[in-house]
Amino acid sequence: MSYKAEYIWIDGTEPTARLRSKTKILADGAEPGDWGFDGSSTNQAPGDNSDCVLKPVFICPDPIRGGDAKLVLCEVFLVDGTPHPTNTRAKLRPVAERYAAQDSWYGIEQEYTFFKAGRPLGFPERGFPAPQGFYYCGVGADEVFGREIVERHLDACLEAGLKVSGINAEVMPGQWEFQIGPAGPLEVADHLWTARWLLYRIAEEYDVAATLDPKPVEGDWNGAGAHTNFSTKAMRESYDAIITACEALAAKAQDHVAAYGADIERRLTGMHETAPWSEFSYGVSNRGASVRIPWQVELEKKGYIEDRRPNANVDPYVVTRMITGTCCEALEKAGQV
Repeated sequence: MSYKAEYIWIDGTEPTARLRSKTKILADGAEPGDWGFDGSSTNQAPGDNSDCVLKPVFICPDPIRGGDAKLVLCEVFLVDGTPHPTNTRAKLRPVAERYAAQDSWYGIEQEYTFFKAGRPLGFPERGFPAPQGFYYCGVGADEVFGREIVERHLDACLEAGLKVSGINAEVMPGQWEFQIGPAGPLEVADHLWTARWLLYRIAEEYDVAATLDPKPVEGDWNGAGAHTNFSTKAMRESYDAIITACEALAAKAQDHVAAYGADIERRLTGMHETAPWSEFSYGVSNRGASVRIPWQVELEKKGYIEDRRPNANVDPYVVTRMITGTCCEALEKAGQV
């Protein structure tokens, strides 16, 4: 018998990369190996030198096809064996290894918005729905739109063995969130990219598109983020380490904002539970701050922080590399490891 392996990779589209995938038939018992693709069709190579290489890095069951089928997440390499310039996972690997002893944990809250026929799911053909207020974690056909897709996606993530930890309806109609983690920097990003692919693929069957646009509707509507929760062993034991991490993020605030997703200034306006993109702040239980310290962390004097700035369209390999590098370096220098 043979089985289907869906090779998934991240392309070179700018400013926001897209997912691509194709199917390979493998003999029963054969492990997915390297494969090639046409980089000139994915913004990763010129037509006269178009070969690129897929190297599997994360393999899990394919919950859509079932049986022995697999999903195969890959890094992209050049034919000379070096990582492709668009391969952001390769840039994360040495940072994750450098600070592995600090035992970083991440939980990423992936917000997204369903669109159908050119408008958010739940929006009327003309005009707008009722203002925000009842949609967040709502229940009922007048408040929640797309639940069948969301439930199928959650089941698929569980069947694939992804570290999904929850779902909820978000503030705008047709807007949802799933959470991945806790997990280390490479694992959380691998699982998030795979969960995104599953979301897009399942939504296809309903003629619905899931978008990571950080501000899908202009005006008095919430944007979509990827709030990133982070801790190290020291932070899980000491409030001083929490403050060190916050101050480190403050010192490199604009470097992080520049890496946290395209069009971030459209979302980080200082309204709709955001801090202005040009300013940095942190505070306890403050969802209007750049970084929130949860109330129970302040109470227990240990725990984690939530960086609220990353966009929904952020590359998780980039956000985990930035936070790991900034915070772990500062904690190491402070002797808080």
